[in-house]
Amino acid sequence: MPEYISENYRQLNADLHKTRPIFGSKSFKWGRHVLAVLGADPGIETILDYGAGKGTLGASLKDKIQDLKLEWREYDPAIPGIDKLPEPADLVVCTDVIEHIEPEYIDNVLKHLRTLAKRKLLLTISFMSSGDILPDGSNAHRIVMNEKAWRNKLIQAGFSFDGAEYSASATEMLVCLRS
Repeated sequence: MPEYISENYRQLNADLHKTRPIFGSKSFKWGRHVLAVLGADPGIETILDYGAGKGTLGASLKDKIQDLKLEWREYDPAIPGIDKLPEPADLVVCTDVIEHIEPEYIDNVLKHLRTLAKRKLLLTISFMSSGDILPDGSNAHRIVMNEKAWRNKLIQAGFSFDGAEYSASATEMLVCLRS
């Protein structure tokens, strides 16, 4: 079975989640984009938050998820209780995660995301170093590449683009991909 994260890096992330409450808690800001994808594709019934962190995205959408009778699942290898490899979902949401992947595992993770996303993948990617420092002193963003390099990487992984937006500062992008 392919590996997606080293045990050492998983533990570093778990430690940072425990010692820095804000780490992994900002995904709620992407809720309106999830709702836009749901509005554009009414066939979506299951959603997986891949790299869910503290679960703030799901919490911010709880009422809407219940109203639409959607199944919401979370996965994060560094969070006990949601650390088991997930099942596929119609929509996979992966916000502020992919740049945290160790370079030697990025191809495996992208292939994994492709197999998990039955219809769409909503992905955010930062193009700069993180303000979060792991307990070993290293930067939490393991991969820092520009937009063109990320686009090429996603195309090589077999994704096709369904749209892209950029932050006002052009330091990150939000892409909706078809798998």
